Amino acid sequence: MQLRYQSGHTSETYVTEEAWRSASLPGCPLHPKGGCDFARHGSYARVDPPGTRIARWYCPQGHRTFSLLPDHLAARFPGTLGEIEAVVAEVECARSVEAAANALRPDDVTLATALRWIRRRLRLVHAVLRIVVSLLPDLCLGSAPTVRSVRARLACEPVLTALRHFAHRHLQALPRPLGFSPPGGDHGGRKTHFQQHMGPDPPQGAR
Repeated sequence: MQLRYQSGHTSETYVTEEAWRSASLPGCPLHPKGGCDFARHGSYARVDPPGTRIARWYCPQGHRTFSLLPDHLAARFPGTLGEIEAVVAEVECARSVEAAANALRPDDVTLATALRWIRRRLRLVHAVLRIVVSLLPDLCLGSAPTVRSVRARLACEPVLTALRHFAHRHLQALPRPLGFSPPGGDHGGRKTHFQQHMGPDPPQGAR
């Protein structure tokens, strides 16, 4: 199970300071009263960004591992939230997805591959933005939410990192790359039911 780690680090400082070593999880989420031999269970590597590791704990009685994911990293998806957001924002400003793919793809990547890479990120981000806006009434935009519109509403970027803070109560139910719900629901799996009007309010400037 992934849990939020409010480290305050960027991807660079997280790696250079090896911040996973100082991450702490004082008690077992399954057994808050203790007595389950809950203990640190090393760390595991993330391919992207290079050098990143995630701190992990294990509950032997619950047969469950827990990992602390820092706010800058995408959940159950490679890379950082900022990198994914930048791609989606580029597409939203482009004449077409194809035009954005041509601008973003490396020379050794075909257009078809670049389109698949971009559309996957576009679909996931716009889907999670729709859910988060429904959970946070003060974010009501009057239209389908985009990275650009939510950035303007909150007056900040990267906005996905900010939304992980505002919607922290719902992270276990929210889909990737923002939330920690397993990806089985991305393609017609069991639907998650959200309670409305329970998210923390955006900052004063967003009202």
